[in-house]
Amino acid sequence: MLLDFAPALLFFGAYYFYGIYVATAVLIVALFVLVAIYWFKEKRLHKSHAITAVVAAALGGLTLWIHDPAFIQYKPTVVYAVFALALLLSHLVGDKVLLARLPQTTIQLPDEIWRRVNLAWAAFFALSAVLNVYVAQHFSEKTWVQFKTFGFTALMFVFLIAHVPFLKRYLPEE
Repeated sequence: MLLDFAPALLFFGAYYFYGIYVATAVLIVALFVLVAIYWFKEKRLHKSHAITAVVAAALGGLTLWIHDPAFIQYKPTVVYAVFALALLLSHLVGDKVLLARLPQTTIQLPDEIWRRVNLAWAAFFALSAVLNVYVAQHFSEKTWVQFKTFGFTALMFVFLIAHVPFLKRYLPEE
């Protein structure tokens, strides 16, 4: 999990010491390094990391080329919207929703519960996309960087913990 959080921490550190443009370049490189590490470690492409890296390269590239930080500020919105859309569309395609298709090692849920959890995550990502736009438009760049790095991480952690009361009966006893 710390490996997944590394690009955000590197972005934050680079922003703190060098500003948004160096931080943007660091983020792009760090995300592609993350994709490569998982590729060599697990011999498979993590689609979520790849999507994030490609969006960061596109919008971050525009930020660097046009010299406008607004593009990188909308990267989380695009990524969260893509995730929300993919989760929602998975209710219409195939016999299982997207989250139920992921390899399950810890928890086994009935299909109806997977559908609810999948919808909850779709809503979470959709709200996160909207929240990112709000913070980017109504607060300073520095506040947005802090919120992007730590706020969304905290929100996701709280959202995960909020699942426990609903899913605890499906968790293994040990």
